Order: sequence, then C-alpha cells, then structure tokens
Amino acid sequence: MAGSSAEQGKGRRTQPPWTPPAGSEPCPLRLYNSLTRNKDVFVPQNGRRVTWYCCGPTVYDASHMGHARSYISFDILRRVLRDYFQFDVFYCMNITDIDDKIIRRARQNHLFEQYRGQRPRPAQLLQDVRAALKPLSVKLSETADPDKKQMLERMQRAVQLATEPLEEALRSDPAAEEADRRAQALLEEARDVLSDWLDSTLGSGVTDNSIFSELPRFWEAEFHKDMAALNVLPPDVLTRVSEYVPEIVRFVQRIVDNGYGYVSNGSVYFDTARFASSERHSYGKLVPEAVGDQQALQEGEGDLSVSAERLSEKRSPSDFALWKASKPGEPSWPSPWGKGRPGWHIECSAMAGTLLGASMDIHGGGFDLRFPHHDNELAQSEAYFENDCWVRYFLHTGHLTIAGCKMSKSLKNFITIKDALRRHSARQLRLAFLMHAWKDTLDYSSNTMESALQYEKFMNEFFLNVKDLLRTPVAGTGQFEKWGEEEAALNESFYDKKTAVHEALCDNVDTRTALEEMRALVSQCNLYMAARKAARRRPNSALLESIARYLTRLLQIFGAIEEESSLGFPVGGAGSSLNLEGAVMPYLQVLSEFRAGVRRIARERHVPEVLQLSDALRDDVLPELGVRLEDHEGLPTVVKLVDRETLLREREEKKRVEEERRRKKEEAARKKQEQEAAKLAKMKIPPSEMFLSEGDKYSRFDENGLPTHDTEGKELSKGQAKKLRKLFEAQQKLHAEYLQTAPCGGAP
Repeated sequence: MAGSSAEQGKGRRTQPPWTPPAGSEPCPLRLYNSLTRNKDVFVPQNGRRVTWYCCGPTVYDASHMGHARSYISFDILRRVLRDYFQFDVFYCMNITDIDDKIIRRARQNHLFEQYRGQRPRPAQLLQDVRAALKPLSVKLSETADPDKKQMLERMQRAVQLATEPLEEALRSDPAAEEADRRAQALLEEARDVLSDWLDSTLGSGVTDNSIFSELPRFWEAEFHKDMAALNVLPPDVLTRVSEYVPEIVRFVQRIVDNGYGYVSNGSVYFDTARFASSERHSYGKLVPEAVGDQQALQEGEGDLSVSAERLSEKRSPSDFALWKASKPGEPSWPSPWGKGRPGWHIECSAMAGTLLGASMDIHGGGFDLRFPHHDNELAQSEAYFENDCWVRYFLHTGHLTIAGCKMSKSLKNFITIKDALRRHSARQLRLAFLMHAWKDTLDYSSNTMESALQYEKFMNEFFLNVKDLLRTPVAGTGQFEKWGEEEAALNESFYDKKTAVHEALCDNVDTRTALEEMRALVSQCNLYMAARKAARRRPNSALLESIARYLTRLLQIFGAIEEESSLGFPVGGAGSSLNLEGAVMPYLQVLSEFRAGVRRIARERHVPEVLQLSDALRDDVLPELGVRLEDHEGLPTVVKLVDRETLLREREEKKRVEEERRRKKEEAARKKQEQEAAKLAKMKIPPSEMFLSEGDKYSRFDENGLPTHDTEGKELSKGQAKKLRKLFEAQQKLHAEYLQTAPCGGAP
C-alpha cells in the first residue's frame, strides 16, 4: 500500500510556473507643440475625446494654395488621430465674416460697380484714373516692404500704360468708337486703383449692412466647394462671427469685469500690461520675442483700425481691440459701449470658448498667426476664464512658397485652389503635402508636383499588378500555398515596415517618413514578384493582397483615397469606381484572352496584318477607354484599368521615346557613314601625296613626298621628321589596304 501511495505521488502533475513576456513599451504619440517648441506626448484631457479648434478663413476672396496648405495638413492630422490612433475628435472651425479686409473689399466692389454703372465718358474716366494714381504714388513712396513696393509699382505701371492708348484716341477723335473700346480696357486695368480711390472718397457713405454680408457669403460658399474638391472633411461644427456677436459682447464684458479690459471712446481694449503683471498669467506664450512688435500688432488690428485717432485711444501701443466703435461706412451691432463690431482676435476666443469651454486639447492655425493673433487669443481667453491653460497643444502648419517665392494674397502673388486643381488632382496635391512635414515650409513647384505624380504612379502600378494577380482564378485549396523562404522574408519585412510606419506616425505624424517606408515595402514586393515571374512561378497572392490592403488603408486614413476602396486607388469618377471595375473587368478579361488566341494563330500562320491590328488595339484603341494591356512573353496578358489621361500621357511619352531612339539611331548611322566615307577618302590618298597639300606648313619635300623644311626654309628637327615618318608609314598601310579591297586595283 505504501508503494502504491508513493507511485501516486510521483504520478501527480502540476503546471510549471509561467513567466509573462517582457514585451516592449508602446510608442506614444508626440505632437510638435508651439507652446513648448518641442514634441510633447499627446494626452487628451478627457480619455479618448479630443476637442480641437481650427482658425478658418477670412472670406473676402478666392481660396488659394496657402489655405490648402493649412486645411489639407490639418485634415491629414485629424484623420490620423481619428482613424489611426482611434481618438474621438470633435473638430470646430470658424468663418471670419466680419473683418477690416471684408469691409474694405465689400465697399470697394460696391462703389466700383456703382461707378461702372454710371458709364463714365472716356474723358471723365481718364481724369478719374489720373486722380486715383496720385494717392497710389504717395502710398508707393511710403512703402518700405520690398515685395509690396514691387507689387504697387507693377500696378502703377500697368495702369499708366493702359492710359496711353485712350489719350491717343481722345487726341485724334474724341467721339470715335475706338475711344469707348479703349476706355473699357482702361476701366478693367485700373479696377484696383479706382476702387481704392473711390473707397477713400466715398466709402464712409456706404451704410447698408447687407453690402457687408453678401461678399463673405459668396466666398464662404466657394471655400466650402474648394474644400470638398480637395477631399477635406467638413468640421463637426462651423461658427460664423456674424452669428456670435451677442456671445462676443458677453465675452468682452467679462474680460472688462475681470479687470483686463478698458473702454475708450466707444471701443474696448485689452490691457496687456495688467494681464502680464498678474501672477496667474503670461502674455506672449507662443512668441515672447515678438511682444512689442508694432508692425505685427498693427497688422493684427486691421487697416481700418490703425489711424492716429484709434492708436491714441490705447493705454499702451501693445494693447489690442476687443470691440471697435464703428465709423461711418462700417457695419455695426449694439453693445453696452455703443454701436460697434468685434475685434479680430476676440472672435475665435468667444466662439471656441462657447463651444469647447475653458480648456481645449488642440488649437490649430497657420504659422503666420502665432503672433499677434494666437498670442492675443490666449491672453483674452485666459483673462475670461481666469486660467492659464486655455489651449493644451498649439499646432501651426508651415508656410507655402511658390517656386521658392513668398506667397501672399495682399501682394497678388497666389495660385487659387481652383487653378491648382486644373493642373493636378486632389490626390496628387495631397500626396505632395504628405511628402513634407506638416509644420515645415512647403514649396509648391513643378519639382514638388512631379515627385507626387511619380509616387502616385509607383503605388498605382503595384495595386494594379496585385489586382491582376487576384483576378486569376485559383481552385479550392490552391489559394493557400506553402510559404518558402521568399514569402517568410517578405512577411518579416512587412511587419518591420508596419512598425516603422507606426513609429513615424507617433513622431509628430511624420507622413513623409511613413510614405517612404510604404515605398520601400512596395519595392520589396516588386522584387519578389519579379523573381517569381522570372522563375515562371505564381507569387503568393494572399500575402501580396494583405500588404496591398494595408497600404490602401493607410492611404484612406491620409485622405489620398477619396472613397471606400478595398484595394488601391479607385478608377473612374467618384462614386462609380468600384462598380466600374467590377462590371467591366470580366469583359476585358475575355477580350484579352480572345486577342491572345488570335495573336498565337497569326504568329503560327505568319499573318503580320493581324498582329499589327492586335498591337493597334493595345496601343491606340484601348488607352482611349482607360484600359492598358501589358503583353509578357510566355505569360498571360495583364489587364489594368487606368485613368485615361494617364494612359494618353504614357502613350505620348512612349512615342516621344521611340522617336528619340529612331533619331539617335539615324544620327549614329549617319555619323558612322561619314566616318567611313572620311576613312575611305583618306585611304585613297597615296602616302607620297599626303603632305604635298600642306604648303602652309612645309616648303620642301624629299623624293617620297616627306617634308624636309618648314615654310621659312628651316630644316625640320629629328623629332619632327620622326613624327611625320610614322604618319607616312601609317598611311602606307591604309593605302595598301585600299588598293587590295578596291575594284580594279583601286583605279579611279
């Protein structure tokens, strides 16, 4: 019994201790925070919820590529935080529809159209243009900014040149129709100059508030169209200044009540000295070195708000307007301080504070808004809430230059979004932005866009190749193939690249590095497919499909794929691409197989005309329909649906390359022919005659025709004679060769 008990003890089994894997620290998301000028770990204040306010446009003109730089960049950041990092993002954006620029432009447009409607006689127009040029000359002489000065000089020169034809017409025949035609040309050329002049003389008489609302309403609608065309997501909530005036008035009142604002002559100003001296507050958090920059401060106040009278109302030059008493020719709203309108900086504070409360996670805007706009926003908001954390992370997108030059709407040096979309697709523009860091300067140039186009083409070819592979039917268990070393290596690389992409996105949403890692992954896939193709073996479709779907998902997150697509870039128009590909590809596959059979029979039976027709179908007919056929010796033809314009460009490029190749071949043949002709001509010359024609070098020769003296009668040195003897002997050999090969012994 005891033995049995011992055996039972030995037979009892227990689980051994288990040690958990060491694992690795998760990669935290870091964002470049303008408040610290560092990449800070991103920690929302309320779990996964992220509150985000973005400064929207001041809508008085067409949206340009500077706007695209900011709003595409923030759209990418927003999508990555929402769709990649899975944050619950609440995104708020404003529309500034009350502003000095809007007021001035609205008055100018109204007064110019009024002036045009009066149909001034040519002589009167000429007189008015001359009057308008005088204040322009004064402004030009007072302008120190070289870019602005150059712009004003161009404007002045263009108007002056446009006056000359009208002056000439009026001198010859004032009543002629030609004078009217030239007057119309001058009216259009001088529009800006006349508008400024009319506004300075008649602007104070514009009192209808609807005039100031029509302009921003029109340009806001155009802005939304541009954003939709760029595939920029609409905000979760959009605020307009004109709809928040009561909230702005209450916001200003509390700042005054808290002791940080003061009333002066019907306007209300923020007391920067009082705020800065408070222990709880700090003025100029973003750009402390710019505090006191009067040029920047006055630009922030607006052109209509920097008169000597207005500036004298302030206790300090660094103070800024919270509420502006309206002057004649400006829109106005009632307030405790009299009729007026909001200051620029207070608008965002009041609207964002109303919706997002005392502290938001992210505030975004363009780099040029840091001071004074965003520093003043921070000051007045923290004065209102009596805190020091209105914004936790301040994100600023980089500048945009055009071919290395500064872009500015005020300098009339800008490209509208509509113009840019005529040249390139929304995807191509977005890829260009993705290939640059969102916080750095981006140069919009032909080189930048060419890089984006090449990246799009590279990725698209990979997607098309994988789609073609997946269309080839594989029966039953054949879709699950045994992995070899190549598949294992590619899969390992796939996971390495996914890790690298994740680390790049954690590092301040570094899409540039992410795209490069994606490119490297595709390059490895291409090498794998090429090796399989060379070995006449089918690539592993499941592995390639997994990689292609991962890349597709990333491009969707970045907004570079505009709609739902399980694999690759959609083909055709928006909303129809998936149906288009699914509907037409079976028919194209049948056509391709039929063509392959016809080509095989034509080769076997030596019918070149049929082969030519087959090539014409591939090269000329199908590209017009957006279809590319790729013939590979010994392998099935690959069918790809590609954008028609892309195929036509490829066809033209192919023709250009073939023409260049033909031209080079002809040029090489011609040169070879010339060289052979020159060689033959040289071979024909007997060695005894080869130097006789060089009378400008030699004066005497021996019996064999070799030179012995130069032109001055001096005997040639031994070195010279030796050199000439070598040339003579070489010609002897050439001539002998000619005599042997030429017909009739070389007789002429």
